[in-house]
Amino acid sequence: MVKVLTMVGGVAGAFVLSQAPEFSQQYVQRLAGQVDALTTIVVDFDRSAVEAGFGREEALQQLTGTPFLLDRQADMRRTFARHARLSEDLAVLREAAPMQRLTLLHRHRDVETVTATWSDFAPAVPASAAGLVAGGVGFAAGGGVLAALGVLIMAPLRRLRAKRTESPVRSEPILRKPPVVLKDPNRPVLMGETR
Repeated sequence: MVKVLTMVGGVAGAFVLSQAPEFSQQYVQRLAGQVDALTTIVVDFDRSAVEAGFGREEALQQLTGTPFLLDRQADMRRTFARHARLSEDLAVLREAAPMQRLTLLHRHRDVETVTATWSDFAPAVPASAAGLVAGGVGFAAGGGVLAALGVLIMAPLRRLRAKRTESPVRSEPILRKPPVVLKDPNRPVLMGETR
């Protein structure tokens, strides 16, 4: 049972992790698109601010007076913060080699981009070195996890089976009495026997 679980876990882990480099590549492509779109908004806002004689923060402060303008100010602040965060993540992920990206999962943190990438993601046969290494790591990790789980599940069952096979009554040695020999006067006397 444990061997079967180990194999199933290994194959599942290998399949899942072998897809990680391809998913990461597609995420980076989508992230670049997000950064490009946000850059257009940021550059446009900054240009409008400069034309009006303001810096970015001064221009944001001008967005007051009505609920709509206050909401627009909050939207722009979120846009600037997201642009900075995604630009930093994109720079780090672009500089990383495919194998290094496997250790940078914390840089795959934009939920919108992860969701969009996942919705269009189609598993592929891992043909790159990164995919093969990730598959090997996945096989070892998946197999190890399910093997440990199998051992944990089977241990109580083995103990229960062992208790059932043990006899509840302590067996004591049986003392046998020597056979009773009746003396027959007509029987011949054997050598060494006395009457």
